[in-house]
Amino acid sequence: MAVHFSMRIVKVNNNYLIFVAAVAVLASAAGTSARDATTPDQRSATESGQLRLNHGQKWTIDAPLRSGMDGIRALMTGTLHATQSPKLTSEDYAVVGAGVERQVGRIVAQCKLAPEADAVLHVIIGDLMTGAAIMQGKTKEEPSQGAHRVVTALNNYGHYFSHPGWKPIAGV
Repeated sequence: MAVHFSMRIVKVNNNYLIFVAAVAVLASAAGTSARDATTPDQRSATESGQLRLNHGQKWTIDAPLRSGMDGIRALMTGTLHATQSPKLTSEDYAVVGAGVERQVGRIVAQCKLAPEADAVLHVIIGDLMTGAAIMQGKTKEEPSQGAHRVVTALNNYGHYFSHPGWKPIAGV
């Protein structure tokens, strides 16, 4: 199984931010292509069957992954109540989506997992980035669908990775 991803560095206000342009393409026995794995209409990670436990156990994480996922979870739980009402504007979704992108960029730049755990994580990262793109209006889907996609990815993360104190986000 080969893992491919590319990143681009964007200079914003004299700060460099790393954005994952095309995240983790996992070539599976089913033959997922790079184009299929990064399009906004991709199947969720659980539908694609690429998420798996480590011989029945959750995968070990490192501090950068823990910090980044905590940050994404905080962004989403902070806006989740607003997504249940018409108060959240497309601009609000775009800000949250950009925040998810920033956190994923940090995770990709700093996280050092074993190759097998990294491959599973990249499935989740793909869903996070797709959800962030939808929230930012980069697709024809409604931004609320992007928020749902990110929350589903976060819940998948908690199921497959050993993150002390992690709780699933209800209402998905």
